[in-house]
Amino acid sequence: MTEFSVWAPDATRVRLRLTGDADHEMRAAADGWWRVDVPDAGLDYSFLLNDDETPLPDPRSPWQPAGVHGPSRRYDHAAFAWSDSSWTGRQLPGSILYELHIGTFTPEGTFDAAIDRLDHLVSLGVDLIELLPVNAFNGDHNWGYDGVCWYAPHQPYGGPDGLKRFVDAAHARGLGVILDVVYNHFGPSGAYAPRFGPYLAEQSNTWGRSVNLDGPQSDEVRRYITDSVLMWLRDYHVDGLRLDAVHALPDTRAVPLLEELAVSVESLSTHLGRPLSLIAESDLNDPRLITPREAGGFGLHAQWNDDAHHALHTLLTGERQGYYGDFGSLETLSDVLTGGFFHAGTWSSFRNRHHGRPVDPRVPGHRFVAYLQNHDQIGNRATGDRISASLSPSLLRVGATLLLTAPFTPMLFMGEEWAASTPWQFFTSHPEPELATAVALGRRREFASHGWAEGDVPDPQDPETFVRSRLDWAELDKPEHREMLAFYQRLIGLRRSLPDLSDPRLHAVSVQHGDQFLVMRRGETLVVANLAGRGQGVSLPGVARRVLLATGEGVTVMRDRIQLPAETAAIVAL
Repeated sequence: MTEFSVWAPDATRVRLRLTGDADHEMRAAADGWWRVDVPDAGLDYSFLLNDDETPLPDPRSPWQPAGVHGPSRRYDHAAFAWSDSSWTGRQLPGSILYELHIGTFTPEGTFDAAIDRLDHLVSLGVDLIELLPVNAFNGDHNWGYDGVCWYAPHQPYGGPDGLKRFVDAAHARGLGVILDVVYNHFGPSGAYAPRFGPYLAEQSNTWGRSVNLDGPQSDEVRRYITDSVLMWLRDYHVDGLRLDAVHALPDTRAVPLLEELAVSVESLSTHLGRPLSLIAESDLNDPRLITPREAGGFGLHAQWNDDAHHALHTLLTGERQGYYGDFGSLETLSDVLTGGFFHAGTWSSFRNRHHGRPVDPRVPGHRFVAYLQNHDQIGNRATGDRISASLSPSLLRVGATLLLTAPFTPMLFMGEEWAASTPWQFFTSHPEPELATAVALGRRREFASHGWAEGDVPDPQDPETFVRSRLDWAELDKPEHREMLAFYQRLIGLRRSLPDLSDPRLHAVSVQHGDQFLVMRRGETLVVANLAGRGQGVSLPGVARRVLLATGEGVTVMRDRIQLPAETAAIVAL
């Protein structure tokens, strides 16, 4: 016998439909769950609510081989032959993350094709791969943030077995896997879960109606999310999750969902005997997210730090529009390197109010994920241009040096390590013409309000927008890209070999700066950067023994002074 169950608390009748079989009436329980036992059940199934004859996929469907509108398919997690029994995990502290999108990482855009590129990541020196969302969405390709099936890997990528093969292959090479997950909204097409129960709240966020975390019958909605979190970590062997836009999870309950998740994940980690990480994306600049529960926080392991990105990006590019307005100075970068946030109860001109909360200096810097680039900061530019499209190779090296020697957990975006020339644009493949038109029009209007000509904004639905966003691995055959990759490998190798450069103690970082130069002290190691378009000498807080790495030729040291050519950085041992 096979038991089928579904939560539909307000339904008066629920039927199970098995492909090629008769419908089966389900029985209701007091908790809102409906169940039925079926002998010799087939693989594909759906549910019918009340007297509606429309078959609906399971809200907890593990597999949608015919797409998000088709029937669900049963999946036996125990049937996959894992080979990672000796895998003991990869902790976040001390690690380097690498963010990639399965659909554009390779020409084929599948889990299996991505496996063939894992050795490149090993040679680069990263520790954890962070996958953009892979749960099922409507259409063949998009960023993944329009997912509607929170338990089912996207079929065009390779489905459940494909994701497991990828994780298994990564573990075989010593690489951990972080999965980006979205629990703050459902995508606009194929979101059938709200038909079954009160999954949505009345209020809305940027992407649609918010999820019901604190209203009537929200206990099961929270359980729906918690069970999904534990499934990815347990059944797919992933090593952590990046929780998308947690500021869009309205939750007034005394024990927030995020704290519940931290407790559940800690219990699972203890049982499995390997570290499991929860990383939040939040624009609140609230360190309580990453403060331990016993100290009154939520107990998450890390959060993305946009302030670090903004401080580096504006300083390197000179851009000051929008939310970049408060950034761009060496003072700003110094505040971030020593305090975690720039906006820490300070005035935010973009928001027209004070923003953020100071970080306790005892909080380790590895709880902040920092980056020069990520999918948002590239893809949410009108043309999806990478930082390499506007910066010289010398400044790119300076930026990489500052990122990878900061007291944070650094993250690279796919192709960054060789200064990929391909853009990463906003792309969708909505089959519904009206939705496709609305998305394209909304994108153009959004950027027109920021001064971009509508004709300059790529059509998200144009297949070429997606094709343009694929990495071009042939670039590694070109000298300028090979040289950049070799530099990243040397820089990451140096970070691994020097404890000073991975030391997460914010209070142990000191920064001095002057006319377009900066000196960051990391123990007995100095990071000196000249951002000027001219060479200049910089005084050092100690006598230099030797230059460990320089981003360009012509760096010279004379006891307590260093001469740096234009747009050059050096790492110096005292």
